[in-house]
Amino acid sequence: MKHMPRPWNPSPAIQASFALHGAAALGVLAMPGHWPWALGALAANHLILTTAGLLPRSTLLGTNLTRLPAAASARREIALTIDDGPDPEVTPRVLDLLDIAGAPASFFCIGSRARRFPVLCREIVRRGHRVENHGDSHSSAFAAFGMRHMHADIAAAQSTLSDITGQAPRFFRPTAGLRSPLLDPVLARLDLRLAAWTRRAFDTREGDPQRVFQRLIHRLGPGDILLLHDGHAARAPTGEALIVAVLPRLLQAIAESRLNPVTLTHSLA
Repeated sequence: MKHMPRPWNPSPAIQASFALHGAAALGVLAMPGHWPWALGALAANHLILTTAGLLPRSTLLGTNLTRLPAAASARREIALTIDDGPDPEVTPRVLDLLDIAGAPASFFCIGSRARRFPVLCREIVRRGHRVENHGDSHSSAFAAFGMRHMHADIAAAQSTLSDITGQAPRFFRPTAGLRSPLLDPVLARLDLRLAAWTRRAFDTREGDPQRVFQRLIHRLGPGDILLLHDGHAARAPTGEALIVAVLPRLLQAIAESRLNPVTLTHSLA
């Protein structure tokens, strides 16, 4: 289903930035000798916005889903989100483990990888999970993209994933969660919501399954959004992907805590 663009409502921080730029311009016109002060204020403003973009869970640049809504928490729901796939070796094993536990998940897939492995994307949806948008290129420079380049990258993945699965993604997650102030208006045009996490596994660089497991279950509770990786996964000493080594114990801990895994989309119902 194709979504229509939604109005962009700048965050309070972005609105304040607009106001500061206007005030600085008027101030320089009225008192040209004060231009160093105006320039310093603008530099400080840009530093704050840039820093916010480096903090994946920040909401300064726009709406950002870092926890499930209150109603979902009241239902003791929790979301498993899995990034960087599909991976022909790891994703099928992850799907089998989720099947055993009856746990739905949200897979943030890379558009270019989806075109290489379309059958895997369709299998994710067939088994009751959601495919969400993780960009087309998964570029480490994504946060530095201009607005046109950013829109093209996200839109390409959106088109690919929608065509392959017949299901339009509703959420977007940038590479490593890093972004710029340009992302929020782009997501509004594409009718996508930014999704971060409550806790992450760091399972692309951590080779110890116990540490990853403890990182995920520490103070685990309703409303949490967990981040793991089927693509670019680090390897345990046994040689298996970290997510495969950790997921059975994690799903057991979730069940013992009487938490209910859901997709991000389901949590908004």
